[in-house]
Amino acid sequence: MTTPAAASEADRRLTGLTFDDDGDAVPLAQERARGRRRLEDPFVGWTASLGITLVALFLRLWKVGTPHAFEFDETYYAKDAWSLWHFGYARDYISNDGGIANKHILDGQSTGLWKPNASMVVHPEVGKWLIGLGEKLFGFTPLGWRVVPAIIGSLLILVMIRFARRLTGSTLLGCVAGVLLAFDGLEFVLSRLALLDIFVAFFLLCAVHCAVLDRDWYRAKMADLVPRQIRGPDEWGPVRALLFRPWLLVSGICWGLAVGSKWEAAYPLAAFGLLVVAWCAGARRSFGVSFAGVRALLVDGVPAFLHLVLVAVVVYIATWTGWLMHSSQYVHYLSDTQYTHYVSGGSDCGKNITYDNDRHWPTADQPVKHGLAGMVQGLESLAYYHRDVYVFHTHFLTGCSHTYASQPRGWLLLNRPVGVDAQTGIKPGTDGCNAPANSDCLRQVLLLGTPAVWWGGVAALIYALFMWIGARDWRFGVAVVGAASTWLPWFLYDGRPIFSFYSIITLPFLVLALTLAIGNLLGRSRELTPRRTAGVVVAGSYVVLVLLNFAWFWPIYTDGLLTHSEWLQRIWFARWI
Repeated sequence: MTTPAAASEADRRLTGLTFDDDGDAVPLAQERARGRRRLEDPFVGWTASLGITLVALFLRLWKVGTPHAFEFDETYYAKDAWSLWHFGYARDYISNDGGIANKHILDGQSTGLWKPNASMVVHPEVGKWLIGLGEKLFGFTPLGWRVVPAIIGSLLILVMIRFARRLTGSTLLGCVAGVLLAFDGLEFVLSRLALLDIFVAFFLLCAVHCAVLDRDWYRAKMADLVPRQIRGPDEWGPVRALLFRPWLLVSGICWGLAVGSKWEAAYPLAAFGLLVVAWCAGARRSFGVSFAGVRALLVDGVPAFLHLVLVAVVVYIATWTGWLMHSSQYVHYLSDTQYTHYVSGGSDCGKNITYDNDRHWPTADQPVKHGLAGMVQGLESLAYYHRDVYVFHTHFLTGCSHTYASQPRGWLLLNRPVGVDAQTGIKPGTDGCNAPANSDCLRQVLLLGTPAVWWGGVAALIYALFMWIGARDWRFGVAVVGAASTWLPWFLYDGRPIFSFYSIITLPFLVLALTLAIGNLLGRSRELTPRRTAGVVVAGSYVVLVLLNFAWFWPIYTDGLLTHSEWLQRIWFARWI
């Protein structure tokens, strides 16, 4: 067979062939259609996608306002969100010792709680602005601060369905991916909490989906341009016509919003940026470009960097508009005080850190500037903030402890879930408790993934690694790169308290690996052969197992009332307590 590097324009014109990433001959017409193919019936695809999403939304909104309490870190994000929408920046609030501020808010009081000084927060603001939108519409209540996460968590499922459908070309497999994600306990509970992690997962998956759409667009564009532009195996291939890539631009916007929710999205941004360039190299190689890797790095790497990284940086800075418009508040109230000093009072954490005192925040006696000078002053204070918060995350918390902290090596195996709320010691005959006289009842909300999804996902991820390397199936590479870039970086920070629910950004890639493995199990033929029958039985049984597993844990996902013995039946390991 003629190799891609040796294939001349004349050969391609005569044979009508190009070559795919594996070096196999592919008709040019097929390559042109690859990026814009119609995936089965679009009406059926969208109907099924929206149907699953609406079911997921219903489950996530069901009694989302209960328990009527601040669960876990909602105490920070709900208040910051309300403050952003009412003051334009995050304000500090009255002492929360003994839950004073929380009690007032839960009793319906939102005035008289706020101090005039700015609050120094430890995470970016995109997720908090979105949480605040719900508070603006539904009030400063648990319903208000949880409704938008519930909507975003449901939209994450819709994106998962469309993403898997695009990669597999199958509406059925897209729906399988959506069901697996919709009935995972970790995704479900995080969708019902005012935390930031569900927003990171949503924008991150949107960014990766757009990168895959760009891959299809790029290869289809190459197929249209190659017959007119490549004259021999030593040519570079199209350059100018591929400088602007609309889907990559949208991906960069999504990456900026993901990082603007939490910084952890920066690692997968770097990983998928490299993967995009590798895809470009594969496309050029398949169309006969020699030294495609080096040439793609030069002619595709720069546009990819501009579309992804530069756009993400611009979007990220834009998400700090509230800060930039009120930077004088930070200059005035936090002058000459590093953030790490600001938060260290009364804490045993970080007392042995040597602080860099050569640089400090702008001083309070500096006049408040306006116009371009004011923007520069705001960016300066924002830069100092980023430096100090980075110290906080990487050094200040080192050596601290937390009841629910866990090591990332056990996250994918669900070694240590996080309890976000619990009401224990409910006596028989109280609150509907029907426990025996010598026992009691309790309610709990536990951030625990559905074991059937996660444990199966780990096995599928190992399979995906072999399929990517051995079978050279790029789709499995998306799952592997996504899982690795969202999970492995946490090993750099395992000396500080970190929590298993951070792995929510890894979950979509575990689900993708599962979906692709199920697709291989079913096979490509639609004829009801013994092999396909066996595949359908195994895959169907697994999906049913996931549904039953989710239903079993439903009470500890939703603050349900359980007797002590019923609760113990769901706490499978001592580390889950």
